[in-house]
Amino acid sequence: MTLRAVRQTTRRRTIDPHTLPTTRASIDTEASTDRQRRRVMRSSRPPAGLAPTLLGAVLLSAVVLAAWSGPAAAACELRSRGGAIKHVVHLQFDNVHLQRDNPNVPSDLEQMPHLLDFLVGDGTVGGNQRVAPAAQKASETLTVITGLHGDRTGVPIGDSYGTFRSDGGVGFTSAFGYWTATGGDGRPLMLSDTGRTVPAPWVPFTRAGCDVGAFAITGLTLQQLGSDVANVLDARATAGDPAQASADLLGIAIHCARNSPLCGNADARPDILPDEPGGYVGFDALFGNRHVQPVISPSAPVKDIDGDVIADVAGHPGFPGASAATAAAALGYAAAMLEAGVPVVYASIGDVRARDATGQRAAGPGERAIVARLADDDAAFKRFVDRLAANGISKRNTLFVVTSTGTDRFVGRAPRPPACDGVTVPCSYPQIGAFDALINRLLATERRNVTAFDIRPGSAPPFYIHGDPLAADPLTRTLQQDVGVLDVRNPVTGKTDRLAAMLADRAAMQILHMITASPARSPSFIMFGDPDYVQRTAPNGNDCALPPACVAIDPAVAWVSGNVQQAVGSSWFAIAGPGVAHLGQTTDMVSGPADLRPTMLALLGLADRYLHDGVVLADVLNAAALPTALAASRDAFTTLAQAYRDLNDPLGQFGRNSLALATRAIRGTDTTYARYLDAIGAVSAQRDALAGEIKARLAGAAFAHRPIAPIDAHTLAGRADALIRDVEDLAGSSIGPADRPWKAASDAH
Repeated sequence: MTLRAVRQTTRRRTIDPHTLPTTRASIDTEASTDRQRRRVMRSSRPPAGLAPTLLGAVLLSAVVLAAWSGPAAAACELRSRGGAIKHVVHLQFDNVHLQRDNPNVPSDLEQMPHLLDFLVGDGTVGGNQRVAPAAQKASETLTVITGLHGDRTGVPIGDSYGTFRSDGGVGFTSAFGYWTATGGDGRPLMLSDTGRTVPAPWVPFTRAGCDVGAFAITGLTLQQLGSDVANVLDARATAGDPAQASADLLGIAIHCARNSPLCGNADARPDILPDEPGGYVGFDALFGNRHVQPVISPSAPVKDIDGDVIADVAGHPGFPGASAATAAAALGYAAAMLEAGVPVVYASIGDVRARDATGQRAAGPGERAIVARLADDDAAFKRFVDRLAANGISKRNTLFVVTSTGTDRFVGRAPRPPACDGVTVPCSYPQIGAFDALINRLLATERRNVTAFDIRPGSAPPFYIHGDPLAADPLTRTLQQDVGVLDVRNPVTGKTDRLAAMLADRAAMQILHMITASPARSPSFIMFGDPDYVQRTAPNGNDCALPPACVAIDPAVAWVSGNVQQAVGSSWFAIAGPGVAHLGQTTDMVSGPADLRPTMLALLGLADRYLHDGVVLADVLNAAALPTALAASRDAFTTLAQAYRDLNDPLGQFGRNSLALATRAIRGTDTTYARYLDAIGAVSAQRDALAGEIKARLAGAAFAHRPIAPIDAHTLAGRADALIRDVEDLAGSSIGPADRPWKAASDAH
């Protein structure tokens, strides 16, 4: 055993109020293991007078022996009620839409009938899912696979984030990384609210004896050749051609159960999770196609669902890259893992938003490039499920969970011909592309404001003011107000557009679950802008009278994501398999990305060792498949879950009211803003306390055999409603007549 593993074994076990047992039956198992360890330690107690260093060595050896003792390889024990579920397939699409982007053009899912019929026929497709503000692929993926909002994953804002450096400057870090990666502030990338690394999502499965495979999923696979590979494998592993190393090592992994035969070879590496609650010793993993392919396809390279070798653009077999992860490639690798005996597989399919035939501009709804890609992905899915069925893997014994990250929005003029449907009559667009706005130059021109700041480009850019001034500092207040009143001339219509729809300071971001345990990651404020515009900064702050233009059409960017206008009711999820209610396609049920993790684990009879921010979607599960305590108090659970969602979802009613309140206060006087800070701080603390109380009750019913009494549900729901109304009153009364910028955004849907 390595010294690192020994240190991990002896890490002090802490009891966190947010922790829960890994499975419903594991409380007794964990207690029994602890008793065994204590007996070993007592029997190993040295005679009085033994030197302290020798005493430590004896106790250390006893703990290591106890940690490594146990049965040989255990079978995968998914504990669904009735025991029907033997496999889990978790598929993630990137910006595949359930709703239509053009009223005449079938939606993405409508153009994938095999996928949609598969999910609707024996399951549920929920079409009223609201995502977090400023969410993009990385941040939303982490919420889906952990059940936590961004403030508890460390990555609440998009695919990259800024950090304030000690010199007052700002650096930016990719949000894509392996689970134990380090962020730009020197702290864990996946930073929990406790200041440690977030518990890993594969752990409940591997502790239950189940191997977990992953293809193109951030966090579960190595994402970068530099730090990720050096920390997990060895820097020498990347020697040679970087493209070959990327295909060999990135984007693919198997996290093995203890003593799994798949990891019984020299390619396996310790699956090191030093912050995992309860410790995580004796588990190994295989990283990259170089190490996975020999155990799932020993005689030949892994092939896609069409029979072609999965390779990058240069022909290197292995990971093709996240953007090139077509359905054929992702599903082909997933099928190979399942057929090799990996019972739980996560796979991500790349963005279908292709360029047009010229390769110079983005494609719009109904254009040939997108229609062809959707048809290819749908055909690949049909071959995938047919192939699995031929190997005994079907909805009769497999849980399928399907999600789509991102809620991008098309920016372009009306198509030609106007009645095109894309399928029988292809569409074309005379003008396509979002409007790039160089915001530092606009500020210098319109407001004479040359404050030094950085942003992450997008329609909802976070601002990082150099020097990190406080919220009430005149530098912050002036820049916020100047950003809030910027107007530009629309380059297509010629009309004047107000760039900022809403503004969120740190107090509002706290309520929206966008403030992490690292103050260095907290933006000064966020501008939720007009969704037709992408805010950027120019290398200099020249007046807009000088070229190039401060506002221009960018034909390469026609799909814009990460804004509140797209956040409510514009995304979807699907779940099918044993125990799932056959609700078909429905918008009657409000959901969020954080709900999928607890719903899946409740159905499987597993649990995480922390409280989720999401809740079990009880309506999605058959009564016989629900945990017994939840089933016994289903009405009370549902009542309380709805109140909790309104209170604690990033854009639940409480969050929406708070964002409207913040926008009004930021645009008001300094006196008004000071009153707002006092008020919002108090209600935020009350919200956090009440939300914590409610989610503990909900988790108790789902994972700890504690039914919810109707009177308790009624009382807690009443308290939540009262607090929501308090914030609504603040927005409408204390601050002044609200201009309701949120209402304008929500009316778009």
